[in-house]
Amino acid sequence: MENIRVGFALTGSFCTLEKTLAAMEETSARYPNILPILSEATSGTDTRFGRADWWKERVASICGPGYIGSVREAEPIGPKQLLDVLVIAPCTGNTLAKLAAGIADTAVTMAAKAHLRNGRPVVVAVSTNDGLAGAGRNIAELMCRKHYYFVPYRQDDPEGKPTSLVADMTKVADTVTAALEGRQLQPVLLGPE
Repeated sequence: MENIRVGFALTGSFCTLEKTLAAMEETSARYPNILPILSEATSGTDTRFGRADWWKERVASICGPGYIGSVREAEPIGPKQLLDVLVIAPCTGNTLAKLAAGIADTAVTMAAKAHLRNGRPVVVAVSTNDGLAGAGRNIAELMCRKHYYFVPYRQDDPEGKPTSLVADMTKVADTVTAALEGRQLQPVLLGPE
């Protein structure tokens, strides 16, 4: 397990970053060789959930200093075969749409494109308010594609946000293990918490 190289990409679902960093810690306990990848939004946006510099410090405390934060920095992931598995957590509706359409204009989407050229697994942890609306087709599109594996997810607030979906971040490390074995962790669709 120590030789497995895990890319762990964060996108701008700021309300789930706390749980995502807990998942990053759990994953690093099992797979200590983690390369962090931060979307431009995550690395450069201060929100009510925390300052960008604070999130970067938290990532560094788990993975060590440095991260991939641009398209230019992410492109060598493929040619240099830097990763065995790539985790995108949280994966926003915006990122889902770009992945489904083959758009590689952020550090995270370029990391995915570069990594997929090697036929290696991408683990997706959805976090989107329109997972059962506009983003639904993109989730379905990626579920049909080879090399994509989903962290099991559920509606996080069926009454207040009826189209919102969020991955169970406590299942990220198990999904990584399953994806490395070429299987989808089941069940994908979770019931209420």
